Amino acid sequence: MAKVIVLGGCGAVGSVAVKTLAAQEIFDHVVIGDMNMERAGKIISEIGGKKVSAIQFDAMDPQSIKNAIQGCDLVLNCVGPFYKSVKLILRAVIESGINYVDVCDDVDVTLEILEMDEDAGKAGISALIGMGSSPGATNLLAKFAADNLLDETDSIDIFHAHGGELFEGEGVIGHRFHCMSIDIPMYLNGELKYVKYFEEDGIALRQTFDFPVLGKNIQLYPYPHPEQVTLPRYIKVNQVTNKGTVIPDAYYELTRELCRLGLASRVPLMVKGQSVVPADFATAYIIRERERILQQTNFGSQRGCCSVVVKGKKDGNDQEYRFHMASGSQALGEGTGIPAAIAVILMQQGKVTGKGVYPPEGGVNPVDFIDLISKVMKLGEKRKGDDSFSGVIVERVDAEGNVSIMDM
Repeated sequence: MAKVIVLGGCGAVGSVAVKTLAAQEIFDHVVIGDMNMERAGKIISEIGGKKVSAIQFDAMDPQSIKNAIQGCDLVLNCVGPFYKSVKLILRAVIESGINYVDVCDDVDVTLEILEMDEDAGKAGISALIGMGSSPGATNLLAKFAADNLLDETDSIDIFHAHGGELFEGEGVIGHRFHCMSIDIPMYLNGELKYVKYFEEDGIALRQTFDFPVLGKNIQLYPYPHPEQVTLPRYIKVNQVTNKGTVIPDAYYELTRELCRLGLASRVPLMVKGQSVVPADFATAYIIRERERILQQTNFGSQRGCCSVVVKGKKDGNDQEYRFHMASGSQALGEGTGIPAAIAVILMQQGKVTGKGVYPPEGGVNPVDFIDLISKVMKLGEKRKGDDSFSGVIVERVDAEGNVSIMDM
């Protein structure tokens, strides 16, 4: 039996991962690593039994990290924003010689932690990064299509939208500000290019997309996730893009506007004799206004969808596959936390064994992932027509544009 720790286990993503792992017999102990012991206690009470415990740690203190993970067989890192903490955490894990999974979705720091590959290899550990929804499941569905459904792959386009989570913390808002502020990679015409969110090249890439469960013509924006950088390293392809949004649009628009106006800045301002960090004010304001907007729009329950559209050729004919990971009752936490937990289980089962640091498509068999996630989520018990449908819808579009539903 094994012991796993979920760092950031009290967050929207981490708490789902904790509950998912605690339900699996392969682990006899799950540890919540977090600063918030009050919240950890509530999660432990919800799960019940003696299988889950908690330890307080500081994600910015290497020794605190090492103390927390000591004696564990696996580390799942859900501490965001990753551009601030992931390098410190991964370095501490490598030095401790423990296998590792994270859900890092910040592309800039992804490139930096991939450079730790040699150190992780020398330590003899497996470090699987970016194993959430996007990145994560998206990478594996794209690789499944390229390896099993197509002879040639031309493009991989990733679209995602979600909203209505029970709560969102500062890390989530900080990640969105970060995504809007940095150069955004897009793999276009066989080359990696960078665009800016608020400038002409980024605006030109905005588009609408029809999502199951969520609705049609949902406006999407360029997103700096790692798939655009990592997928072309493992799949011969001409285009990889990533676009997304948060619903309702009024909420995402508030975030966009505050960022566009410069309120994502960490440079302090003097306001009536007091030092104020614009980003701190903007984050607090967004979190407060979120509840008002959700109520005003009658948003209802949390929901989300992440879609992967893969185009190419089969037997000389144009072919397109659309994978929709949709849910009318779940959103960011479940969509990211469950795939991460699945990867941890696969690693413990000995099905993810590569040493070093690598993305999902570099170390996980897509078939293993698809098989296990369907069992853990009990997707066979869900029906496509249900309002709370959770699962993967697969559409095949032939050369004439005819759409058919496939079974995974």
